[in-house]
Amino acid sequence: MTVGVAEFKAKLSGYLRQVRAGRTLTIVSHDIPVAQVVPTAKPREKLKVRPATRRLEDIKLSPPLEPMVDSLAALLEERQNER
Repeated sequence: MTVGVAEFKAKLSGYLRQVRAGRTLTIVSHDIPVAQVVPTAKPREKLKVRPATRRLEDIKLSPPLEPMVDSLAALLEERQNER
């Protein structure tokens, strides 16, 4: 089945129901195919969510980068040169 981008966006839920039922959609823009929406290999299987292995607080971040240039000084210098 072929559907235009605007219609696909407007009726997304209905088209996704058709894909769940096994249909493949080709999405076109100005009559040029841009994407295909196909059913997954196992449509009835739910995704398994695993718990996080590390806490965000335990991840060490690198120190912030020091600016290589003082942006305010560069801006002021540029404005002085324009006068």
